[in-house]
Amino acid sequence: MHTDPQPPSPSTPGAPQLDVLVVGAGFSGLYQLHRLRELGLRARVLEACEDIGGTWYRNRYPGARCDVESTSYSYSFSPELDQEWEWSERYATQPEILRYLHHVADRFDLRKDITLRTRVTRAEYDESDHVWQVTTDTGETVTTRFVVLATGCMSAVKEPDISGADTFAGRALHTADWPHEGVDVTGRQVAVIGTGCSGVQAIPLLAERAAGLTVFQRTPVYALPALNRPVSAAETAEFKARYPEFRAAQRKSRGGTVFEPPTRSALEVDEAERTATYEAGWESGLLSGLLRTYTDLLADRAANETVSEFVRSKIRSIVTDPETAETLSPRTFPFGTKRPCLDTDYYATYNKPHVKVVDLTATPIVEITPKGVRTSDGEHPVDVIVFATGFDAMTGSQVAVDIVGKGGTTLKEKWATGPRNHLGLLSAGFPNLFTVLGPLSPSVLSNAVVSIEQHVEWITDCIGHLSRNGITEIDATPRAEEEWCDHVADLASRTLYPDVASWYTGANVPGKPRVFLAYTGGLDRYRAECDAAARDGYRGFALSGTSAGPRSTAADS
Repeated sequence: MHTDPQPPSPSTPGAPQLDVLVVGAGFSGLYQLHRLRELGLRARVLEACEDIGGTWYRNRYPGARCDVESTSYSYSFSPELDQEWEWSERYATQPEILRYLHHVADRFDLRKDITLRTRVTRAEYDESDHVWQVTTDTGETVTTRFVVLATGCMSAVKEPDISGADTFAGRALHTADWPHEGVDVTGRQVAVIGTGCSGVQAIPLLAERAAGLTVFQRTPVYALPALNRPVSAAETAEFKARYPEFRAAQRKSRGGTVFEPPTRSALEVDEAERTATYEAGWESGLLSGLLRTYTDLLADRAANETVSEFVRSKIRSIVTDPETAETLSPRTFPFGTKRPCLDTDYYATYNKPHVKVVDLTATPIVEITPKGVRTSDGEHPVDVIVFATGFDAMTGSQVAVDIVGKGGTTLKEKWATGPRNHLGLLSAGFPNLFTVLGPLSPSVLSNAVVSIEQHVEWITDCIGHLSRNGITEIDATPRAEEEWCDHVADLASRTLYPDVASWYTGANVPGKPRVFLAYTGGLDRYRAECDAAARDGYRGFALSGTSAGPRSTAADS
């Protein structure tokens, strides 16, 4: 039986208890711990949940599964792991991904350095000793040279901001905090509020058992067929044989998936050819199947309208009632500027007589009542409400912690008008505080596991370099940070992303600053930027240490 480890003792009087404290035990935290162990550093992971898994521990709603193929959405650092693990489906379910992470933790003996049921509440930087004082909800305080936030970019749950939500007399659930024992909705009247990816995945399965299902939709979604299926033994053997070359190609790719990039505009081919190309993309069963067809779908509105209308035509062909089909058809934002969804029978579910959709742009929710959901046209009595309202993405998990940097400034204060950092890794004034999958990095616009490995490996190499050279502090320089933020914003401005109200821009959270939160230049270009900075002596970062003396890079001048 696993027991939580005791914190290690400092090696010398006045030294920090740890070299590195990692916050979070999902994909990021597990790999980060493994790599730090290889350096022989004193490392420990703190995890708020009852077990490891991060996103894949908490998100247990019906239908929860990955929207990147399992063979791609998995670690690449161990060829042995690639050969011994076998995926059962093209798109793994939440339980299977969680089993995979447990296998990784056991195979690499990671659990002994993971403390569960422990949430970090505060981290304060000691400028004189170059250490972080980290406090937890268990009352423990840990001193550590470095902190790695592996808290996930989609982990801070966005609670429903609807009047009367606490008055509902039935059962209220959130897709991001689903009961581990499951929920039986057989014979129940169920409401689902929200039609993002979790709603799209859950709605068909809830409809199979519920007596009635009412979906309250604020904004319709573009959903593509997953065409999920079991993976045969022959397919598994064939893929394992080419895993080495596939993994190498992943690391060089633009988004962490391997495909032949498009070379033509959607507007330079005739309608028949374009439709045939879109049909092939639709039938690929890939999240990026349509976006990878032409070069300008995310840069030109006219080009994008061709693919947007193609998806709307598919909705009309699946949903039998024309009015319902129109309600489910997005018309207020270009395809791909909000994250598309992979679905299994999502649109077809609305053909069932006991399923209906309520258009909240026409009849908005007024309040939640003890009996159900009241919109402007009356009350909808239900027994169960499922809130599929998503997350405070990219920055929520970081600003939720009371992080205090140099001069007593908190990260929340610094980021009041939007996140600021260099390379998505370090925010100026918060030395030795690294982030995996942070804002202003490719993160959510890429295969997350490939981005995680890139971040973890850069952070590990950086900490190794600092440790070998007696350098006790690394901080982003203000100038480099400003230049990176401008660069990220400039690249985003060349796309259709920034003008759309989405969680990519923070628009789903009231009061959150509207800033495009991800790097649109591609994982390949981003990797090159990070590698170049390290190769040039950590250009853009200020390094200092007790034995090395203060150092700064050219970006400071």
